[in-house]
Amino acid sequence: MKSKQETIFSSKTLTYFLQLADTMNYTQAAQILGITQPALTQQIKKLEHTVGAPLFYSVGKKLRLSDAGYTMLKATHNINEVLNQATDEIQQTTSATHGEINIGMLASIESRVFEDFITKYYEKQPDILISFHTLTRKEIWERLENNRIDLAIMYLPDDSIKNWKPYESRKIINEDLFFIHHEEKLSKQKKIKLKQTLNANWVTYPEGYYLEGVLREAYKNQLVDVPNSVARFTTPDQIRRFAETAKVNTALPASYVISHPGSSETWMARFDPAINFDLSFVFRKDKDEIPRINTFLEEFDDYLSKESYTERLRKMIGNQN
Repeated sequence: MKSKQETIFSSKTLTYFLQLADTMNYTQAAQILGITQPALTQQIKKLEHTVGAPLFYSVGKKLRLSDAGYTMLKATHNINEVLNQATDEIQQTTSATHGEINIGMLASIESRVFEDFITKYYEKQPDILISFHTLTRKEIWERLENNRIDLAIMYLPDDSIKNWKPYESRKIINEDLFFIHHEEKLSKQKKIKLKQTLNANWVTYPEGYYLEGVLREAYKNQLVDVPNSVARFTTPDQIRRFAETAKVNTALPASYVISHPGSSETWMARFDPAINFDLSFVFRKDKDEIPRINTFLEEFDDYLSKESYTERLRKMIGNQN
């Protein structure tokens, strides 16, 4: 016979509750969890019966957390925090040369330098298993919070993240956003004003993606109309190919542009004023005290000290030609 505490705080129950609290939609939450909607509804009702109060209520077609729901949400986050801290403390006593490192990287980031480093790192540390995941920004933060990835490679600052207290970051490089276009009359310009970029349609990242938000904010800050996007894609390769085929404008990080030169009819320029941000490692506080994580980060610093991020990209492209 399960105790009341076991019923409330089972891993499955909390996972279901958190997912529904995140989406506020039974159908969507069930799809993400890979279960049926009735099964999810049944689990939530069991949880509500156990705690003795409704956790959600409806306003029209919209779902809302009740006061009890907010209490449960806070308690669940506290439980996860305790478990994550315990996991980190245990891992801090493990070996620097054995174990697994899980890394999540934004899909919009050029990965070649990291792939090259991981190959070289394997030669030095063959007993460390590196698991590399290409993720959306939302997936990265969910996995950081649940301790399912050790390191995130992402762009900062990120104003969409309100609670930075449990995390810290380590800068890799400062990135510029480059304007990509097909207008020969602008081909000689090394820098370009935002208002000059509106003579053609654009292809961009979807709404909610980091770089789309950075771009939109930059135009608004300069009191310039936001570019008209005729297509949206989630990866830089897709964006580049569409831009070249359809002859539309776009903007991509300098590291990607360097490593993927366009056709002879494609030109690039820096924005004026510049649009830039930091490419960084992000991780939970004290995660870098885990021996294998600390060694990984130190080796990466040493790797870039011998040859810069940009120099390595240029060399990789040169070796392909």
